[in-house]
Amino acid sequence: MKVRILGCSGTLAKGCRTTSFLLDERILVDAGTGVGELTLEEMQRVDHVFLTHSHLDHIAALPLLLDAVGAHRARPLRVHALPATLDALRAHVFNGVIWPDFTRIPTPHAPFVRLLPLGVGDVFVVAGTPLEVLPARHSVPAVGYAARGQRGWWIYSGDTEGQEPAFWRRVNALRQSPGGVAALCMETAFSNAEAELARKSQHLSPATLARELMALPPGADLPIYITHAKPQQSSLIMREVQALEHGALRLIDLQAVDVLSV
Repeated sequence: MKVRILGCSGTLAKGCRTTSFLLDERILVDAGTGVGELTLEEMQRVDHVFLTHSHLDHIAALPLLLDAVGAHRARPLRVHALPATLDALRAHVFNGVIWPDFTRIPTPHAPFVRLLPLGVGDVFVVAGTPLEVLPARHSVPAVGYAARGQRGWWIYSGDTEGQEPAFWRRVNALRQSPGGVAALCMETAFSNAEAELARKSQHLSPATLARELMALPPGADLPIYITHAKPQQSSLIMREVQALEHGALRLIDLQAVDVLSV
């Protein structure tokens, strides 16, 4: 499985796009402004979008994606998310004020998009890819995801100030499965100097990331990709991350040009 990093920034700036990952050709995990890196033909091939939560940097491109290719698709785009996230989309995006209600356009029986609820622990097989919904703790209802590739599992934490113990139990279980964990993407949005802002907005800083990584057993050897850094602080965040005592863990700065093979 190829995981193409369309966007992994904590906000907008030149050369920075917000979170979106393309799994092979047909699955998006989150729909931030990184979707704008796709051609129209690539957008049209996407059949499923899995959202972690309702914040704008993770959903901003979804309505524009539908506007760009909705009329040229043979079937509705399927958007999967927690019920609270879908309620937010209906109330605040597809409401006929901010954006047309593409859940009913062009007709209620054949709309551009269908909104489909999911829950923590749900397991899907989408376009041949096993995908599991993981728990996450954030300022709004949120989840993470794990997707199985040929080489192992790709895991994405979603936005968090600190994960549920159940998240790490599942990560450690997947580490023991055939192929193990090929890539773990962890958000770290703020530097240690802004730890209080990170706490109030329920994001990680390097210091709290270090606390999270203690949930992995000593000697755990896997690549951890740092995502969601604020552009003005990204270099500082990575210096602080790479200064952590992390044993065999490999802490890597995720870039929007990256393609992970898992």
